[in-house]
Amino acid sequence: MNTHLLFRRSRTRLAFWYAGVMAVILSLSGFSMYRFLIQSNWEAMEREMESIAGTLHDSLEPMLPASEEPTSILRRILPELCLVDQPCNISPTLIQRHTTGISDRSTYYIRLFNHQGKLLAFSPSQIIAELPKRLITTPWQTFESSQGIRYHQFTIILHSHDVKNQTHRHSTQPSWGYLQLGRNLEPFDAEVKRIKIILAIGFPIALLLIALSSWWLSKLAMQPIYQSYQQQQQFTANAAHELRSPLASLLATVEAILRVPPVNPEDTQTMLYKVEKQGRRLSNLIADLLFLSSLEQNSSPKPWQRCCLNDLISDLTEEFLELAAASNIDLTNQMPDREIYVLGNESELYRLVSNLIVNAIQYTPSNGHVEISLFEEDRKAVITVKDTGIGIAPTEQTRIFDRFYRIDSDRSSKTGGTGLGLAIVQAIAKRHNSNLKVTSQVGKGSIFNLELPIDCTV
Repeated sequence: MNTHLLFRRSRTRLAFWYAGVMAVILSLSGFSMYRFLIQSNWEAMEREMESIAGTLHDSLEPMLPASEEPTSILRRILPELCLVDQPCNISPTLIQRHTTGISDRSTYYIRLFNHQGKLLAFSPSQIIAELPKRLITTPWQTFESSQGIRYHQFTIILHSHDVKNQTHRHSTQPSWGYLQLGRNLEPFDAEVKRIKIILAIGFPIALLLIALSSWWLSKLAMQPIYQSYQQQQQFTANAAHELRSPLASLLATVEAILRVPPVNPEDTQTMLYKVEKQGRRLSNLIADLLFLSSLEQNSSPKPWQRCCLNDLISDLTEEFLELAAASNIDLTNQMPDREIYVLGNESELYRLVSNLIVNAIQYTPSNGHVEISLFEEDRKAVITVKDTGIGIAPTEQTRIFDRFYRIDSDRSSKTGGTGLGLAIVQAIAKRHNSNLKVTSQVGKGSIFNLELPIDCTV
C-alpha cells in the first residue's frame, strides 16, 4: 500500500473518531445545559409565584372574619378585584395596584374561591376567560387552554381570622376559602423556544468547527509519526548504502581471489588485507548502530558513577597523540588544577569525547591545531573541543548530528568513518542531561561545547 495513502487514511480515521467523540460529549453537554436552564427558569418562576402568593395570603388572612358576607369583605379588602356577577372596574389606581402586589397583569392573575370551591373574585384580565371555572385544590397545576396557551397556577388555603386563632388548626370548621395565583406561560415558552433555536443553530456550527479542528489536530498528531517513519525510511536507505559499499568491495575481492590465480603470495596478502579492512568496516558500522540503538532505548544496565573529567581528558589526549602526529596536527589540552567530577557512565562519556576528538582530527588539514579544554562555569563542567579545520556551513550545522550525514564524503570514506560519530555524541549527551552546542565558520574551524552538571557530593 502507498505510504502516503496509508497515513492519509489513518489521519482520516483519527479525525473521524475525534470528531465523533467530541460530538457525543458536546451533545450530552448541550442537552444537560438545556435541561439545567429550563429547570432553573422553571424553579425561579415557581419561587416567584410562591413569594407573591405568600405575601397576598399573609395580607388577607388577618382581614377575613368568618361571619360577614364574603362579597362585601372582598370589596373592602381588594377594591381592584372584580366580583362575580357584578360590574368590573378595569382602571385600578396606584394604591390598588400596590394592594395586589402585581404590576404585570398581562402575565399574572388572581382568583379567590370560597371553601365550597365557588369563584368569588378575580383580577381584571383577559386571561380569566380562558381559565377553568372549577376549582382544583392541588397546589400546583399546569394546563392548556382551548387556544393552545399554557398556564401555571398555585393554590393556597385561606383561613379567617377567627379560625386561625383557634387552638386546633385542623378542626371541623371549614377554611374560609382559597387564593389562586397563576401566570401565562407564553414568555416562558418563548424563552424555551429561543434556547432551542440557539442550540439548533449553534450545534451544527459547533460540529463543523469540531470537524475542522479534528482534521487539523489529527495532522498534528500524525506528524511526529510520519516524520519518524520518514526518518526510519531514510535510515534504512542510508544503512543499506553504507553496508552495500564495503560488502560489494569485499565480495569483489573474494571473487578475484577465487577466479584469478595469484601470481605471487604478496598479491594474495594484499587482497586478504582488503577483505579484512572491509570486514572491519562492516563490523564497526554494525557495532555503532547497535550502540546507538541501545543509547536511544536507554537500555544500558550499568549504573552511573562519579567520573573525573580531568583523568578522562588526559587519557584521551595521550591516546590520540599518535593519530594527530600522523596527520601532522598539534593536539593539546587545557585543564584546571582542581579535579572536576560528574555523575554518568564513564565508558559512554569516554566515547563521547573521543568521537569529538576523532572528528576534529579528521576534518583538520595538515599543520592544523586541535585543543581540548576543561573548565567550570556556573556549577557546570564545560568540555570544549576546538579545531582549525574546514568548518561547517550554517545550513549544515543542524544536520551534522543526523545519522550517516557527512560534510565531506570523500574524506570520511578514506578515513573509514561511518557517519554515526556525532549522532552517538548527541545521544550520549541527551542521556546525561547535558547541553551540546557547536559554533563554526567555514575555513576557520569549529568549536564543540559540552556542558555537564557537576557532582558536588563528597
